Amino acid sequence: MSDAEQRLRPAAAPPGPPAELTLAQQRQLVQALVDGLGRGGKSPRHVETHISHVLLHEGHAYKIKKALSNSFLDQSTLALRRAACHEELRLNRRTEPQLYLGVVPITGTPDRPVLGGDGPPLELAVQMRAFDESGLWDRLAARGALRTEDVDALAARLADLHARAAVAPAGGWFGAPEQVRLSLRDSLRDLQAPADDAAWPGADDRQSLALLQCWEAERFLRLEPVLRQRLADGRVREGHGDLHLGNVAREGGRCLVFDGIEFNAAFRWIDVMSDAAFMAMDLLAHRLPGLAHRFVNAYLEHGGDYGGMRVLDYYLVHRALVRAKVARLRAAQAPGGTCDEARAAGHRYVQLAAQLAAPRPRALLITHGLSGSGKTTLTQGLLQTLGAVRVRSDVERKRLAGLAAEQHSRSLPGGGLYGPAAGAATYGRLLEAAAAVLEGGWPVILDATFLRHADRVAARQLAGRLGVPFAILHFTAAPAVLRQRVLQRAALASDASEADETVLWLQSQTQEPLRPDELPLVHAVRAESRPGAAPRADWAPVLARLGLASAPAAPAVPDPASATAAPARAAGQA
Repeated sequence: MSDAEQRLRPAAAPPGPPAELTLAQQRQLVQALVDGLGRGGKSPRHVETHISHVLLHEGHAYKIKKALSNSFLDQSTLALRRAACHEELRLNRRTEPQLYLGVVPITGTPDRPVLGGDGPPLELAVQMRAFDESGLWDRLAARGALRTEDVDALAARLADLHARAAVAPAGGWFGAPEQVRLSLRDSLRDLQAPADDAAWPGADDRQSLALLQCWEAERFLRLEPVLRQRLADGRVREGHGDLHLGNVAREGGRCLVFDGIEFNAAFRWIDVMSDAAFMAMDLLAHRLPGLAHRFVNAYLEHGGDYGGMRVLDYYLVHRALVRAKVARLRAAQAPGGTCDEARAAGHRYVQLAAQLAAPRPRALLITHGLSGSGKTTLTQGLLQTLGAVRVRSDVERKRLAGLAAEQHSRSLPGGGLYGPAAGAATYGRLLEAAAAVLEGGWPVILDATFLRHADRVAARQLAGRLGVPFAILHFTAAPAVLRQRVLQRAALASDASEADETVLWLQSQTQEPLRPDELPLVHAVRAESRPGAAPRADWAPVLARLGLASAPAAPAVPDPASATAAPARAAGQA
């Protein structure tokens, strides 16, 4: 070739970005990674879900998002997957920054990929630190090893996440009543559609779904202004979005919260009570009603959103129907016996949704007694048995003053936060919270001394206006025992109460005795102590007298995919 011809020849184009991978090429790439990483030692464990590939290797997990698009996500291009990887990192580092390590490029070719190599990325993976899967909450629940301190820790972590989370615009779509309703009605529609094998839904599920459709129409009519107000009040936030037992773990005495939803903004920009409802529903589904009620109560005590109880049942039903729909999808994709298990799980979630929509007995119960008489300790068992919400004056008094529950106010006895004005505001707050809980269809316990007759009358009048039973739970203890308890509590400095010996003496001198017309409403609470066990009370008599039953256990709903999906959940897979 002459010099002139050489000069006229177009220059070679620089290498462009790798071509978009197909699903088949992604599978080839993943298998090549498994083979390559395994040559130097132990082979990685590969877990495939409907939207990701996960490789578990040498203490790390690598999640590769599938190149697909469907009705609820679009990660069909490398650019979209890159954005989703970084979004997953951003969202989940809010709770577990030490778990989500980074986004790793995969270079090379589909048949010879290099994890973390140089050059243009062919694919991307979210890198996580792996952890012991035996600590996953669904596994702990199956072993009967999930503890009260676990749910208390999660309630605190969720309340903190919601307090720091971004707030949805008041006039936006996320959290608007129409958007909230659309999600629930879509689930009802999908579940009522006949399956290809005609085995779903069965006759009892069809009946339950029809009743749920009627319930939803009636419930939404009353809730629409409430939902709209909650959006305006900033209660719709960028939450977790997928808070079930498979996305929480116990590790080294702390609670890990991972795998928040990154692939669909509408699934995480939700009312904060929807996040809490998912966990409560799943605890009920695992036959742990006491822990479910404890979790909801602890979450409310941390965040103070008692108005959320007006919408809790709607979100509980919504979350149960979502899980029923997921089970149905698994049944359509799974072979043989696994299909039958998934179909059975779907049935049980539908029945759980129907149970959650059923009316519950309501009541307003107030405590009465001096500081240290056991009101808070003993009513913990009552709220878990009854499915009630408890509102503590010690906590709400601090909240009104802008203080954390365990932050000392330095108030003198009878002054500051414990003066007449603060006391009136605190009891007003208790009644406001009680009204919200009762209007939502739940029983409520007001935990305060209620030593003033006027405060007891105000609570009794609220119960009368709302047409619910009312009772006074009367607590007593010997003076020496009261003194010992308040001194011990003050020394620990781990409770919202600031009562000391002086406060106890003032209470004993200024209390207004129960009057004759109140005595028929009084239930004297007696503690039962056993060696090595926390004090408890027998609540059966007061529940029977008020026509209340303990909260029924939900139908157990084991996850048919738990055995195969657990490694993916440990890797943070949605």
